[in-house]
Amino acid sequence: MGANPFDLTGRTAVVTGANTGIGQGIALALAEAGADIAAVGRSRADETAEKVRALGRRCELVSADLSSIEPVADVVDTVVDKLGRLDILVNNAGIIRREDALQFSEEDWDAVMDTNLKSLFFLCQAAARHMTQWAAQEGARGKIVNIASMLTFQGGIRVPSYTASKSGVGGLTKLLANEWAPLGINVNAIAPGYIATNNTAALQADETRNRQILERIPEQRWGDPADIGGAAVFLASRAADYVQGHILAVDGGWLAR
Repeated sequence: MGANPFDLTGRTAVVTGANTGIGQGIALALAEAGADIAAVGRSRADETAEKVRALGRRCELVSADLSSIEPVADVVDTVVDKLGRLDILVNNAGIIRREDALQFSEEDWDAVMDTNLKSLFFLCQAAARHMTQWAAQEGARGKIVNIASMLTFQGGIRVPSYTASKSGVGGLTKLLANEWAPLGINVNAIAPGYIATNNTAALQADETRNRQILERIPEQRWGDPADIGGAAVFLASRAADYVQGHILAVDGGWLAR
């Protein structure tokens, strides 16, 4: 590894939900910084893999439905088997269900909590067990980056399980940092603001809502997935070795208003 503290050469990163949007932006940014990528998720990330390989990095596609914890152990074992190691974990996969709190169903509650919080925790656990072994052998630190949300800080409306899960991600990030910092693992989170992706296409197309959103953002623009990628590179790199349990808002100033 070179003198550049942001250099990820020789590191391997797992990115869940890397097929599009923020996950793809993070995977490409990590690859540009030198990391090999394991793209994990329910949907094949062929486009992401092609772009990562065009940067001269390796990319393995690992199929896993993270709506349950069943595939978690296999994900880590597969990544280590195919790429030789696991240094960085980015928990980006997540789902959302919308309904008034008075009508919100148990099914929609469980589906979101299982994917966004339960699977995230057990993937952190499985990855950390490997990271602690390598930290002891090499002195290299493991890096875990969880994707939180503006709703880690705010309540929102009509998304009770999403808000609960992302608030949980924030608390869990801090707990894991407390426990795992002495073991050579940094655990932090990124809270994206309004990012221009397929998931927000309807909001962008709604003239009224789009105007309201932009009026609230000091930067006066939607974020790009690459904006999140830069933050992920920082938190995954040696430059962030003394950053622990932090939730980094990348929101164009949304929370500052």
